[in-house]
Amino acid sequence: MDRYTAGRIHVFSTSPQSKDVPRAEYLKRVADVARWSEEAGCEGILVYTDNSIVDPWLVSQVILQTTDRLAPLVATQPVYMHPYSVAKMVASLGFLYGRRLWLNMVAGGFKNDLVALNDETPHDKRYTRLVEYTLIIKQLLESGGPVTFEGEFYKVRNLKMAPPLDPGLVPGILISGSSPAGLEAAKAIGATAVKYPRPPKEYVGTPAPEGIGCGVRVGIIARETEAEAWAVAEARFPADRRGQIAHQLAMKVSDSHWHKQLSQAAKDNGLREGAYWMWPFENYKTFCPYLVGDYGQVAEQIALYMNVGYRTFILDIPPAREELQHIGKVFAAATAVVGK
Repeated sequence: MDRYTAGRIHVFSTSPQSKDVPRAEYLKRVADVARWSEEAGCEGILVYTDNSIVDPWLVSQVILQTTDRLAPLVATQPVYMHPYSVAKMVASLGFLYGRRLWLNMVAGGFKNDLVALNDETPHDKRYTRLVEYTLIIKQLLESGGPVTFEGEFYKVRNLKMAPPLDPGLVPGILISGSSPAGLEAAKAIGATAVKYPRPPKEYVGTPAPEGIGCGVRVGIIARETEAEAWAVAEARFPADRRGQIAHQLAMKVSDSHWHKQLSQAAKDNGLREGAYWMWPFENYKTFCPYLVGDYGQVAEQIALYMNVGYRTFILDIPPAREELQHIGKVFAAATAVVGK
């Protein structure tokens, strides 16, 4: 058992997006980041989905082909595929590679993407739909069928999955847990609820919701000294006026709870509070807060999340193999603190 999953701590990295990498370099970049993530001890790697990037299932197949055990965490959006198609993809990849996947169930997405697809489903109803969607997928993969289901959004009758999925390869499931609707959906489908967190100290004395697994999506930049870490962070995420404008426009049309919560956190703490840093988010460079500092400082912050019940961590896209090595030192220190 590697240093990340010891004590039931699950750490995922994130795969590059095709819109951020030249086409001729993208395939190699995906393979490289997947190998770095596996070498560093990550359990899996998040693969994004939206209208502007390469299909996540094809990216996931590249990851399976270039690693030995790393599990793609496939972002899965109901407006793109019927639940049978998702179950068929999981079962087929399991049959071909003998590997387990994870599913990151996505209720919404970028507003313009949904409009382009004529999806006008209100926020909370999207979670109702997602519960039905996920239950069908789970039943097909866990039993092979026949599955009969009749809900508000989906109906199937005597649906079977062939070839059936090996019971040991049934996927883990994650879902956004930043809104009440998201938390209820997590309970209904037995998923881990993932938040885009506020500063760790705000969770002290406030345990994660009972009855579900919980996690956070957070970037990490850690070095031997605090000054070195901040120098790296500020060089990686310089001010970007166009990005700031894009962020402001996104806020005006978004109905995302996590987007609004993070923006409020940025206003409350002035973009930085100790190791907690919102600057990359405000410049539209990433969609999660960052923790920046020396190894001990960042490990202390990660341990605060762990101590109140957040045991799944989804990292930002690593810019280099060495970055995951630095992050590995943080998690080794954090798990040591929590284990005492």
